[in-house]
Amino acid sequence: MNVNDESNKLQRRLFLQRLGITAASLTFIPFRGMADTETLEFGNGIRELVAYPQKRPLMLVTARPPHLETPFAVFNEGVLTPNDAFFVRYHLPNFPTSIDVGQHRLTVTGQVNKPLSLSLAELKALGETVEIVAVNQCAGNSRGFSSPRVFGAQLGNGSMGNARWTGIPLKTVLERAGVRAGSKQITLRGLDRPALPGTPEFVKAIDIDLALSGGPLIAWAMNGTEIPFLNGYPIKLIIPGYFGSYWVKHLSEIEVIDHDFDGFFMKTAYRVPDNDCQCVPTGSIPEKTRPISQLKVRSFITNLRSGENVSAGHPINLQGIAFDSGSGISSVDISDDGGRHWQAATLGKDLGNYSFREWHKTWEPQDKGKVALQVRARNRRGEEQPAAGLWNPGGYAQNAIETLSVLVV
Repeated sequence: MNVNDESNKLQRRLFLQRLGITAASLTFIPFRGMADTETLEFGNGIRELVAYPQKRPLMLVTARPPHLETPFAVFNEGVLTPNDAFFVRYHLPNFPTSIDVGQHRLTVTGQVNKPLSLSLAELKALGETVEIVAVNQCAGNSRGFSSPRVFGAQLGNGSMGNARWTGIPLKTVLERAGVRAGSKQITLRGLDRPALPGTPEFVKAIDIDLALSGGPLIAWAMNGTEIPFLNGYPIKLIIPGYFGSYWVKHLSEIEVIDHDFDGFFMKTAYRVPDNDCQCVPTGSIPEKTRPISQLKVRSFITNLRSGENVSAGHPINLQGIAFDSGSGISSVDISDDGGRHWQAATLGKDLGNYSFREWHKTWEPQDKGKVALQVRARNRRGEEQPAAGLWNPGGYAQNAIETLSVLVV
């Protein structure tokens, strides 16, 4: 596939012709609008809006490899994030720009009785197709709000999305291969590669118990259509409740191993302090770390932005989203006095424990002046968002109570 949706092909050809670039040039040349930008609420927060094939204009973080954030207003469009607005994150600059789905294979090797090499058609024929609605969130989502700032992409709140994923359980594939006794983990690899010798390959690993739990999914469809190229076409690993670094795009290789994998993106990168809060005192270095894994409970107001004016005495239907790692959201509360008092919001339709959960609350501001609106969520395990951000050197797993400053006039 060179992005096989016909309308997108036509749009790309017209765009390339407009720039005087031949079709043999780089497939994924972005279209930059006329000075369209989005401003995030931290220092150096101006982001250019750029449209890649199959994508509406998204916030550009890096161009090589593509790293694109979703403008936050998108999350007010509905509980499912549109495919063309879903964030994009690659780790290595040699990313694929064209995939022949007829030639693409998923291999399963290592500690198995029967090594596999599966085409997409063969994968689909292995067992029953399943669907799940699940949030994919980058581990560094909201990193730009860390104080003091930390190394890494300075992300706002747009490196997340919620979609309906269709595919086959990873368990089904592994059972067909026959996992041998004593197996400990599986490693996962896609098609992106380093540009320079010595640069670590992007390989992730999960424990064999998780791999065989029935939760992880090898997906080929997203919101009812093929997965967009930049989100992992033709197949992508989905691990509901886990951060997006495990959701390997263009999945091509699975290896079953009898030891703990110690590759760079498990042993060095994507690690958090090894304690309950995954935090350390500001500016300090953790004594012990562990790989980041499951999402934390979070919530957002989606139909207001900081700095907006609202009218005193006029009711406003506040709305937003909440999610966690899979226990499910039990409640969402709103405060308009800096967290001294809280009012319960009403939860919307439940699309499953791994999905965004919509909520709404009628709020009628009375006194004029600045108001700090806050939203917090609690899950069915009793976990609640912290009042303030918890710091770690990677800026990972941010989930502090969100605060919007609005002016009542």
